[in-house]
Amino acid sequence: MSRTVVHKLRGQPTSDGAGVRMTRVIGTPALDHFDPFLLLDEFRSDDPNDYIAGFPDHPHRGFETVTYMLAGRMKHGDNQGNTGLLGPGSVQWMTAGRGIVHSEMPQQEDGLMWGFQLWVNLPASDKMTAPRYQDIQGHEIPEVDVTSDVRARIIAGELAGVGGGVTSVATEPVYYDLHFDSGASLNVPLPEGHNVFVYVYGGTVQVGPSGTQSVVERGELALLSRGDAIELAVGDEPGRLILVGGRPLNEPIARYGPFVMNTEEELRQAFSDYQNGRL
Repeated sequence: MSRTVVHKLRGQPTSDGAGVRMTRVIGTPALDHFDPFLLLDEFRSDDPNDYIAGFPDHPHRGFETVTYMLAGRMKHGDNQGNTGLLGPGSVQWMTAGRGIVHSEMPQQEDGLMWGFQLWVNLPASDKMTAPRYQDIQGHEIPEVDVTSDVRARIIAGELAGVGGGVTSVATEPVYYDLHFDSGASLNVPLPEGHNVFVYVYGGTVQVGPSGTQSVVERGELALLSRGDAIELAVGDEPGRLILVGGRPLNEPIARYGPFVMNTEEELRQAFSDYQNGRL
């Protein structure tokens, strides 16, 4: 059964870190979360004042952060000595697990900085796992011409027989960056039980089966009904979108700032551990 759009919304301007300006799409009063997704930000600016201060040292526990760069360069480092550089097209899937203190700082003083950050919840059984990174450079992300006029970058999951660059994630995610030439269409198979959304970041995309299509414009998020596929199409102009899905956890969420646990007691313990240098 093909999925349909059940809700559309736009993000809200916000700032985070040391003053980085962005648009928050998930994690707002309009959409607090979409299990297992806790937050989705799009950052896009060619004004260095909007991003130059970056994200200095800050903690995380109990979930995963996914940074996908479309343009620009960002360096990360943490309190365990890990470092890495994210350039155009690259992905970092960081599992914070039991805790980490890290930073993400721009490695440019001008030019376009553009990308997404997604927060993915961890099941209770994995919240205190050891932290780990999956850093994948742009040229290592699998790309495939799904049709003659649709190209996919496969960050996680499998599409057209090609597996994504990110593996071994508890929520079994799919994360596709899809590029449509004008007039193109595509039917994308999806795990039937996953919660799935589409976020259009270029052009306008028609989402859903013929006769019940919804028009999703640039900057809009569309939440999809359950089903085993989604039909996507564009008109006279090209379109670009991310298609993201994950297995819902259906677990209680105790959340405050950079910590996401299952109970208030676990949340208090996370703050205590951070204050006492145990992350």
